[in-house]
Amino acid sequence: MDKLKLIADEADYIVAYKPCGVNFHSEEGPGFVSLLNTQLGYQLFPVHRLDKVTSGLILLAKSSQAAKQFTEMFTSRKIDKYYLAMIKAKPKKKQGWIKGDMAKSRRGTFKLMKTKLNPAITRFYSHSVGVNLRGCIIKPFSGKTHQIRVALKSIGAPILGDLAYGGEPADRTYLHAFCLEFEWHDKLVSYQACPPEEGAFTHLLTHEIFANWQKPSQLEW
Repeated sequence: MDKLKLIADEADYIVAYKPCGVNFHSEEGPGFVSLLNTQLGYQLFPVHRLDKVTSGLILLAKSSQAAKQFTEMFTSRKIDKYYLAMIKAKPKKKQGWIKGDMAKSRRGTFKLMKTKLNPAITRFYSHSVGVNLRGCIIKPFSGKTHQIRVALKSIGAPILGDLAYGGEPADRTYLHAFCLEFEWHDKLVSYQACPPEEGAFTHLLTHEIFANWQKPSQLEW
């Protein structure tokens, strides 16, 4: 496998790019964290994760102390995450909130409930970028497993290629962790990485709407 791409290498943490199709933890073979440890020659401490089918930015701490701090920041929603996704079906609404409790469904998937006792909270914008093709920018306000995938399925627009949630077959699952923003030692830091300009993502990255999404924190969330 090619060397993994580093987006930032700071005193306390690394921001790296996880390709689509790479397990986060070691399962059938070495996972993303294990590969990165080997590449860099020291141990990293994961503080959040991405599904195997999702590409994009991952933050990893360089010490257990930094990991504890980052974990607390994720738990208290002090780290903003923004994702890009492609959908084929016309969603029930083009933008807005998606809220509801999540419950286990079949074969390792989840479903969105109408109850809101401990809800998954997601907000998104979408825009047509081609015939029967929409690009989405999404901000999760909670950190549930499969949250974005479940949210988009719940409005009748599963992510392109996300077969587990009823998406149309494609060369990949079109979900990408695009941007991370947080304060570290009283300094606001922001990291971005676009998905590869190939397949369905090409239609979004070359569309004028994407220019409006370049600074996601400035959108109205």
